[in-house]
Amino acid sequence: MNKIKYLLDENVSINLRKALKKRLSEIVVLRIGDPNTPTFGTLDPEILVWCEEKGFLLVTNNRASMPVHLQDHLAAGRHASGIFILNDNMSLGETVEELILIWEASDAEEYFDQLWHLPVT
Repeated sequence: MNKIKYLLDENVSINLRKALKKRLSEIVVLRIGDPNTPTFGTLDPEILVWCEEKGFLLVTNNRASMPVHLQDHLAAGRHASGIFILNDNMSLGETVEELILIWEASDAEEYFDQLWHLPVT
């Protein structure tokens, strides 16, 4: 089983990573701008390439352009580990619970080349 690794978009609160790690220390959660990740200001298409190459699922609140970028990425013959779009109506706690449930109950390949809006459960 291939465990899910999350990359948080730069506009996602750092508090999400802190809360995920507090609840589940072994979960891999990086954020744009961390060492060995894309730098702040990296364009979305480049972030998708990084996620594909490193096997990370992207967690973002970019509802407007990310679906288009994913479509273009796939049309270019590339692949995506998956994208989760956050829901503004979910609290931090609800989002943490959802992402942990996904991590515990899923295999990374289940989200390959897909975009999901939270909640998925």
